[in-house]
Amino acid sequence: MELKGKSAIVTGGSLGIGTAIAIALAREGTDVAINYRKHDAEAKAVAKKIEKLGRKCLVIKADVANYNDAEKMFQQVKKEFGGIDILVCNAGINRDRVIWKMSENDWDNVIEINLKGYFIYNKLAAMQFKEQRSGKIVNITSINGLRGKFGQCNYSASKGGIIALTKALAKEVGKFNVNVNAVAPGMVMTEMAKNIPPEFLQKAVDETVLGRIATTEDVANVVIFLCSEKARHITGEVIKVDGGQYI
Repeated sequence: MELKGKSAIVTGGSLGIGTAIAIALAREGTDVAINYRKHDAEAKAVAKKIEKLGRKCLVIKADVANYNDAEKMFQQVKKEFGGIDILVCNAGINRDRVIWKMSENDWDNVIEINLKGYFIYNKLAAMQFKEQRSGKIVNITSINGLRGKFGQCNYSASKGGIIALTKALAKEVGKFNVNVNAVAPGMVMTEMAKNIPPEFLQKAVDETVLGRIATTEDVANVVIFLCSEKARHITGEVIKVDGGQYI
């Protein structure tokens, strides 16, 4: 097991990519705490899967954009697990519209969750990792934060901000033996993607060079690598998991 004895926080761990990451971490020997906002049953189901793997799981209802919620989550995880070694920021939303139809709330909600939420959790993790002089932070962004996407000015801006946050924070905490990296998926076959009209899914497939859509496990595998000591000399990087969709 690559990460035996470690403990992790995964935001947005009740669905999709977050679930795959949480379970993959558990398979590698990590105790995992996940947060969620609405999906109680799904979060509990993730916890059961992690516990079946012989690891501890904390399920915490917490708004990632609320500093008090986040602080309480970190305190609870430290109390239950004895510490925190890994943070994976994954929670995010989208409110897709062309900009002339985008409301101020559409913009604010996406930036609040997708960017401010990452700032809060990255800050709290950095404070702890700086003191213990070790830690891994992986921020889930998107290829649309690198290239932009029609109808996603708010989402693309938030994901681009995550990339800049990752690079800046890597410079700030590197001297404390803390690695900060980002993973940028293309289209991933999540529950949300299954509801996308087939012609839009096919367009995403056509953009790739491998001719397929990523699975959530494809993303989780890269996260596991970045959390391991095999990636100890990698920081400030953005790794695309997109089957060549970006190129």
